[in-house]
Amino acid sequence: MEDLLFLAHRIPYPPDKGDKIRSWNILRYLARSYRIHLGAFVDDPRDLRYRDKLGSVCASTHLIPLQPVAARLRSLSGLGRKIPLSIPYYYDRSMQQWVNARLEQDKLQRIFIFSSPMAQYVMSSQASCRRVIDFVDVDSDKWGQYAQYKRWPLSWLYRREAERLLDFEKNVATRFDASIFVSSAEAALFKQLLPEVSGRVGFFDNGVDRDYFSPERDYDNPYDEQVKVIVFTGVMDYWANIHAVQWFALHVLPRIREIIPSAKFVIVGARPAREVRRLASAPGVEVTGAVPDVRPYLAHAHVVAAPLRIARGVQNKVLEAMAMAKAVIASPAAVEGIEFTNPEELQVADGEQQFAEQAIRFLRQDNPAVARVSRQWVSQRYNWNNNLAGIEELFEHPSGITHGITGRRAASPEEKFA
Repeated sequence: MEDLLFLAHRIPYPPDKGDKIRSWNILRYLARSYRIHLGAFVDDPRDLRYRDKLGSVCASTHLIPLQPVAARLRSLSGLGRKIPLSIPYYYDRSMQQWVNARLEQDKLQRIFIFSSPMAQYVMSSQASCRRVIDFVDVDSDKWGQYAQYKRWPLSWLYRREAERLLDFEKNVATRFDASIFVSSAEAALFKQLLPEVSGRVGFFDNGVDRDYFSPERDYDNPYDEQVKVIVFTGVMDYWANIHAVQWFALHVLPRIREIIPSAKFVIVGARPAREVRRLASAPGVEVTGAVPDVRPYLAHAHVVAAPLRIARGVQNKVLEAMAMAKAVIASPAAVEGIEFTNPEELQVADGEQQFAEQAIRFLRQDNPAVARVSRQWVSQRYNWNNNLAGIEELFEHPSGITHGITGRRAASPEEKFA
């Protein structure tokens, strides 16, 4: 096996949030063909207990605990240097030394970067490597969206980050052999922003573990039998999730409870921010915090809501709910990166009234036919092995960008990098 350097801004295991689900599955897939040398930051100290798990997949690992307070202070140096704040946030001298040692001593010829801030560690390398980056989303656009919802000075700071990060993304894409994204929509947006490298820009769709997220198992019911549950799942210190549940709890749920008083909105996810915890005092709202297993909360919910007003890429929470054969009501932003052809597969609602009407319809009557269609469709369309097929070609053949990608069965090689 040949060696491959894999750098990620967050330890890929456990796969308990969107970016880690994707990085873990890519890492595991590439480990079939390469000896992986993994460098990553650890923002949750508890994740260090999975070092041995990663060691079973990787030839070597270099995991650095990330101190959020120190990282935020370090990021402020970006203001004077006219660079994105996320670059110094994820800079560590020992990480740079480890990367340099791997490139010089091990003579690595293949580099995979997961998330743009990690590209800084190989930008100055003179080694003749094949370099591939997974931007996942167009992060610069996300910061621009955030700016629209914030007051000054945060609105100014977020707009600045959007502008500086776009410049950095363009610089990376120009110097790398291939840039990949999580969906065709994200790739198309980036091609519009940087048409001169469009031939080296493509996408690999996410997948979902249909065996793990299976409705066939017996799960203990975590809810009161008398309530009609609408559930939201996600990491609850993430601002887009906070914004979504605030909007739903305060503006949509009251409309639903006027018709169905037993309706309850359950917010399931680790690290609920103060704004989320406050929602627990609103009628019909429950905030669980971290749970050992999200599947019982999905299995026994009547409806799954994904009311994100700001979103980029593919929402794994939507795919997981569909794999559990649940009716899902999602905002247009939440499904932007998900390709579906029939309304039975995924219910899209925009605005308070539409969300309320859709939720009431599902709470009043179960629709197992819709649930079965959802599970069958997501199991076929969002399969990790199918969707990642051909990613190794980006490292082996210069023509792999345009001719060697097979990926999901619904897309031709040319569609992936076209």
